[in-house]
Amino acid sequence: MAASVPGSTEGKFVVVGGGVAGVTCAEQLAVHFPSEDILLITASPVIKAVTNFKQVSKVLEEFSVEEQPSTTLESRFPNIRVIESGVKQLKSEEHCVLTEDGGRHVYKKLCLCAGAKPKLICEENPYVLGIRDTDSAQEFQKQLIKAKRIMIIGNGGIALELAYEVEGCEVIWAIKDKAIGNTFFDAGAAEFLTSKLAAKKSQAEIANKRTKYTTDGRKKVAQSKASTGNIGSALGPDWHEGLILKGTKEFSHKVHIETECEVKKIYHREEFRISKKNSLAFPQNGQKPSVTTDNEIWPVYVELTNGKMYGCDFIVSATGVTPNTERFLFGNNFDLGEDSGLKVDDHMCTSIADVYAAGDICSAAWQPSALWQQMRLWTQARQMGWYAAKCMAAAASGDSVDMDFSFELFAHVTKFFNYKVVLLGKYNAQGLGSDHELMLRCTKGQEYIKVVMQNGRMMGAVLIGETDLEETFENLILNQMNLSSYGEDLLDPNIDIEDYFD
Repeated sequence: MAASVPGSTEGKFVVVGGGVAGVTCAEQLAVHFPSEDILLITASPVIKAVTNFKQVSKVLEEFSVEEQPSTTLESRFPNIRVIESGVKQLKSEEHCVLTEDGGRHVYKKLCLCAGAKPKLICEENPYVLGIRDTDSAQEFQKQLIKAKRIMIIGNGGIALELAYEVEGCEVIWAIKDKAIGNTFFDAGAAEFLTSKLAAKKSQAEIANKRTKYTTDGRKKVAQSKASTGNIGSALGPDWHEGLILKGTKEFSHKVHIETECEVKKIYHREEFRISKKNSLAFPQNGQKPSVTTDNEIWPVYVELTNGKMYGCDFIVSATGVTPNTERFLFGNNFDLGEDSGLKVDDHMCTSIADVYAAGDICSAAWQPSALWQQMRLWTQARQMGWYAAKCMAAAASGDSVDMDFSFELFAHVTKFFNYKVVLLGKYNAQGLGSDHELMLRCTKGQEYIKVVMQNGRMMGAVLIGETDLEETFENLILNQMNLSSYGEDLLDPNIDIEDYFD
């Protein structure tokens, strides 16, 4: 049973956060120190466990994320004690964490893995939903059942998944960029994927859904949220599977994308009526949206910076996240990164002695490898949590530890629009300036391959579809072999490139 009795505890290692980084960190510490009590402090009754872990190649990894009651973690690791409470304050000089249930938890080494929270375009607006944790995902599903039209603001992973997954509901998708998904890929890849938005989903895709959610402790979650205002840890990589994302209409997809714009103003129904402004109907079959005025009356209206106005049932704010640092800053002199995360060095240490951080809450402040960059993704949360535990264990034992190999090369595998998507190295030519060239291979509806080259060497790649090239390309990027002599043959589909470089 999760410990919830207020009181004072003392542990060599204390971890804050029940998401992937925190749980991975606690598990690794439990393995390193089987006779020590490891304390995991989490505001939620469910924790996020990594399951079905598969090392695809040297750096690429695939896994599922499952919500489990904290008791499951305690039964797997008898030396982990879960404290189910939000953090009230960190007193780093006294080496202790105060929790909202009145507890005082003393540590020798502490790892902060409290994640990040959604940047909402508008706080305290009942028509604006942020999707971050299970509760907000379920609230979204509940609202969607009654919806005829929604508006998605943002261009990250959750926005991409929503635009594709939502059925039976008109979707107006507003992005500030020229093309969708620019965090993950370029305009060419965006165009390759956009064609999938217009197509009807196959039965195979629909049948592929598998439930990932436990509603265990559902009432408990609501109570703890209401009392503490805590945000649960982030959703799993396939968070929408098992949720029925269907509106009131009988069609598959209807998505209209408004590019290069942001939200100027949000009007409630009455404010809109008084404003005497006109809103636009949903553009049909590629017609210019400015043609038709919308006669429908909507609960909320959004005015965009491009001058267009649309009504909808509710707005989904998917505009990124902010590291969840507030609770730890008071009375502690942390160095913060430009993105407001806790700066960590190459051993995941913050600027405060004996305090480590991992996952979305931290900002990597070491000199990164030429082929790696920090992104707030599942894979990095797991890697950082695992490596932070290794560093904490080494420091406690007086040993030294080398930087983990996963920070050599950026590598991420995910799924967008039901395509497998692999990102490697400087896949969007990040930081390479104009001194690089791109090589492309695209088979419509099947695969999209982009390679970033610099001085004859492969620096990054985007692979969409079942290309089977990820391991070969990972090796080519890591060994920095000069590929100039291969020229365009590198992507020739008639040449089995894997045989070349085995």
